[in-house]
Amino acid sequence: MSEIFGNEPFWVVALKAALIFVILVVYTLFNIWLERRVVARMQHRVGPNVHGPFGLLQSLADGVKLALKEDIVVKAADKVVYVLAPILATIPAFLAWSVIPFGPEVTIPFTDTVTPLQLTDMPVAVLYVLAVTSIGVYGIVLAGWSSGSTYALLGGLRSSAQVISYEVAMGLSFVTVFLYAGTMSTSEIVAAQTDLWYFLPLLPSFVVYVISMVGETNRAPFDLPEAEGELVGGFHTEYSSLKFALFFLAEYINMVTVSALATTLFLGGWRAPFGIAQVWEGANEGYWPVLWFLGKTLFFIFVFIWLRGTLPRMRYDQFMAFGWKILIPVSLGWIFVVIVLRKLQNEGSIDEAVVNWAGVVAAVLLIAVIALRREKPAPERPEQATGSAHEGYPVPLPFDDSEKEEAR
Repeated sequence: MSEIFGNEPFWVVALKAALIFVILVVYTLFNIWLERRVVARMQHRVGPNVHGPFGLLQSLADGVKLALKEDIVVKAADKVVYVLAPILATIPAFLAWSVIPFGPEVTIPFTDTVTPLQLTDMPVAVLYVLAVTSIGVYGIVLAGWSSGSTYALLGGLRSSAQVISYEVAMGLSFVTVFLYAGTMSTSEIVAAQTDLWYFLPLLPSFVVYVISMVGETNRAPFDLPEAEGELVGGFHTEYSSLKFALFFLAEYINMVTVSALATTLFLGGWRAPFGIAQVWEGANEGYWPVLWFLGKTLFFIFVFIWLRGTLPRMRYDQFMAFGWKILIPVSLGWIFVVIVLRKLQNEGSIDEAVVNWAGVVAAVLLIAVIALRREKPAPERPEQATGSAHEGYPVPLPFDDSEKEEAR
């Protein structure tokens, strides 16, 4: 971890904080446009293409229109908590980026000041991200409770249960990264991936994290807290105007946050993709690493969009069972395997290549077990004496013409 952190002038810290805020807001507008275009392409539509080149200004126009709409507050709402909830959901989304590294140390243009492309760092930076992002769910829960609506309350309760369940699996997927890197500092984890990115030796952890981050951000097919087919709009049913825009902004920033964390922990952070650094020595120097970092996060954003346009929403009991009965046991078992392999490697009993390829083998076996798993057929229900069984409930027998005549 660089000694520069904590010893920088105030204007440098303020400049980096302002740049992070601007990047996240602009990135959000771009991601909204990208999602509408990609989903439209999947559904053989055009998508936004009028305002600005390729419709890039459509998101900005929609944001301004949404912020200027009439702000409606329902009578049954708890006014203070109702207003506080969207703020509480948005601020933690920005705070998590204070420890995300964008690149190496650079010189600020027109000055002689050298600074890392990271706001700050700490020995437990990854745990800080988990703690801060966990606060965001309070905004969702309080929004559902304070709205005075049954649908919003159910959405808030679903979100709390969902975050608790999938945050456990997400935290367990980080343990193996800590075992490999020997640190929880984000900058040191990126430095430890100079030769090998962790997604390869820790492939099961990477898969568990990718699934967990979709559930953590309430995105399809895990968007159960705001399922419009069941809960109208979920926790933000009673919100409009700028308050709804804050929830919208928080969701998309959280998508980028978990994507940036996946990039930092498993894909080498801001380092150039394989092959580029070998032929270009300056690929990991200066401001170029920012491009590699944003490109990797954009890959995960595309995965979010791809899942939304491909998979149907899961049933809630299936969703919870998947988290508690599959992801968490797999994570615990894989942690035990990694501990044993690292212990044998430190003692010199096995080669490093065996440890690195163990993750690939474990992930292939896991996928094979899931693919070959077959559900047991449901037992047939006997016919009821009073009529045929329709989904377990007895229904009357059909009324034929002869009975009609007798009734007359």
